[in-house]
Amino acid sequence: MIRHSLLALCTGIALSSFSTLAQTADKPFDDASPWMDIRQQRMQTLLPSAMSRAKASHWLIVCRENDNDPIAAHVGCENAGGTAVVLFSKHADGVTSMMFSPVSESTAVKELGIFDDVIDVGRSDSAIEVAAAWLNEQNVTALAVNTFSTNPQADGLSHSQYLALQDALSSDVATRLTAAEPVIYEWLSRKLPAEVDIMAKAATITSNWQYEAYQNVVPGKTTDKDIADFLKKKIADAGVQDGWAPDQNPAVNSGPDRGHSHPTDRIIQPGDVIQIDFGIRVFDRWVTDIQRFAYVLKPGETRAPANIQHAWDSAIAGSRAAFEAMQPGVTGNHVHEAQRVVMERAGSLPVMWSTGHPVGYVAHDTGPNLGVRDTSSKLLDDGMTFAFDGFYSWYYPGSNQQQTKTISVEEMVVITEDGARYLTPPQSELILISSED
Repeated sequence: MIRHSLLALCTGIALSSFSTLAQTADKPFDDASPWMDIRQQRMQTLLPSAMSRAKASHWLIVCRENDNDPIAAHVGCENAGGTAVVLFSKHADGVTSMMFSPVSESTAVKELGIFDDVIDVGRSDSAIEVAAAWLNEQNVTALAVNTFSTNPQADGLSHSQYLALQDALSSDVATRLTAAEPVIYEWLSRKLPAEVDIMAKAATITSNWQYEAYQNVVPGKTTDKDIADFLKKKIADAGVQDGWAPDQNPAVNSGPDRGHSHPTDRIIQPGDVIQIDFGIRVFDRWVTDIQRFAYVLKPGETRAPANIQHAWDSAIAGSRAAFEAMQPGVTGNHVHEAQRVVMERAGSLPVMWSTGHPVGYVAHDTGPNLGVRDTSSKLLDDGMTFAFDGFYSWYYPGSNQQQTKTISVEEMVVITEDGARYLTPPQSELILISSED
């Protein structure tokens, strides 16, 4: 097999989509970010229903300079210099928004037109105290704040901010503080169609770059880190960012399982199964998470040996079972169970990972977990986006049952009323890399 024919012969990818992307630009996300418009649409169209489902009448977010709340960019206070407060209030006909802003920044905030009302806060005054005074006058029955949560995206209120808010609120209102996690869960877990389109484009690029990386592998010379360096250069040349911690993106692994980890200088050898776990961030906002797998043929081999092919076929069967199970109204655990049953019947060792997770604003986003975690009992719904795996694990040769090797081909989907839809063509065939010149 000629190494440079791999892309056409082995990947099962839609080559036309790759050609189109290759012809567009070296920097496919170099246009102005659509985030500002999309954010406004999200606040206008998705937030009212999110607050209704969460049964939240008021939601308060405290923003500040440098160490800001993780939700700040979603509510329009990512550029806070002094402490500012954003307040959303649910009414019968929708949601109204207010910002209590330091006067030094309020003019610019008003010009942006993000909020229905902007309240000037004097230089010597506290935005938290001014907002609390307004809330005390309204005698709100419940106030959701970004604390009391195990979800990092819903736990942005610092301890000092929490104490200041408690002190400023009347005793009646202070006792009505509740966790904003249900609001944030309902809101962030769903993406607009425009966001899904961006993620689909990014997912196709993420996948294509991995296929390109495999084309450059020379067994006996190329290291795992060489593959990672190739993908790092792709990130830099395209002007995008890492999908998660740069030191662990991509995770490239030609030896036994190492989990989420940095690539090493291990030299790729004939007989290796190679894993690439890779994601990019585009427009400084949306993230991808995709895995692609290859097998390095030994001299004289023209196809993967039976045990490796069985592992691959079994992982794909589990992935397809999870895909078919992803329907609106089912739980994340239901999807996990569909994949797990196929995996166990195929003879796989157990794995420690969930079948999948939400992906979008971060690699492990807010939404139903496709496994056995707290959010696995939550229901899938239209507009939710996921990365998910099909698994098959076995003992790594020569490890005396101390180490494993796992195929975990990972795809990205969006949930629609008709079920799951792939964001980029899934890998259907194991990539084969020749060891012969």
